[in-house]
Amino acid sequence: MEKAGRIAIAAAALVAAALPATQAPAEPQQGAPYTVVETGRGYDRLQDAINAIGGGQGTIRLASYRFADCAVQEAGEIAYVAAVPGEAVIEGVACEGKAALVLRGRSARVEGLVFANIRVPDKNGAGIRLERGNLTVTQSWFRDSEQGILTADDPSGTVTIDKSTFTRLGTCEGGGGCAHSIYIGHYGALNVSRSRFEAGRGGHYLKSRSPRVTVTDTSFDDSAGRGTNYMIDLPAGATGRITGNWFVQGTNKENHSAFIAVTAEDKENSSDGLVISGNDARFAPGVEWGSVFVADWSGDRLAIGENALGQGLRRYETR
Repeated sequence: MEKAGRIAIAAAALVAAALPATQAPAEPQQGAPYTVVETGRGYDRLQDAINAIGGGQGTIRLASYRFADCAVQEAGEIAYVAAVPGEAVIEGVACEGKAALVLRGRSARVEGLVFANIRVPDKNGAGIRLERGNLTVTQSWFRDSEQGILTADDPSGTVTIDKSTFTRLGTCEGGGGCAHSIYIGHYGALNVSRSRFEAGRGGHYLKSRSPRVTVTDTSFDDSAGRGTNYMIDLPAGATGRITGNWFVQGTNKENHSAFIAVTAEDKENSSDGLVISGNDARFAPGVEWGSVFVADWSGDRLAIGENALGQGLRRYETR
């Protein structure tokens, strides 16, 4: 489709895009799976590299390995950067029964990493569990886990996701409710751009309680989804914009009643002026029901502009 051709697909970006320039590193130790760039010292465990940075600022370079490892960041400002985007895979292990990376420092940046096959007893196993601080994720791939990114609450924090892919995530098998490809709690702001969500396995593709949300130039391909719900769920309401995105709803849904849901649970945030325009939304072949592009429980004045909608898809509905 014309719209799809304009959307950057993160899987390709993992291989093709170059990492941003960093300061000149010290001479690295040869063969170490993790290297602190500023000192050149290598470590066999990710936790040891994080502890070496402590409450300071630093960059950990991950070699092109498959890591059965996990770690907790308690402090500091740390960047986790793949030496080759897409070739550093962290899989199969969760710290604190939560995630491969548990983050509660001042900030974290994740570039070029793959998070895979993370599962925990409460069905909330994530690539990243963010509990405090700012997070920036670029050129990364989250796949085949219960969640991609799950956060706690930090009203002063911002989550930014760019050029990343979320594949075969989500589940509604847990006793505490569904897991999602991304679930952002009460964070100050969420920004998602040039990314891809695909083949969900339950829950929503993007769920956020942040009062300010921007989702741009991103694709939501539900054609291979199983038991999925909304593509974007703003359960507490939000302002911001949802523009330039591409949506396809598939045939295997737990809830097919809407593509985007606004204030479906609690009206905690205003949605006045939320811009939803310039998107392309349609059904996958074989879908026989109708649906609504935006379902709104807020009672606020949304700014719904021109969107290209496929046959059988209604523009807007109040609920």
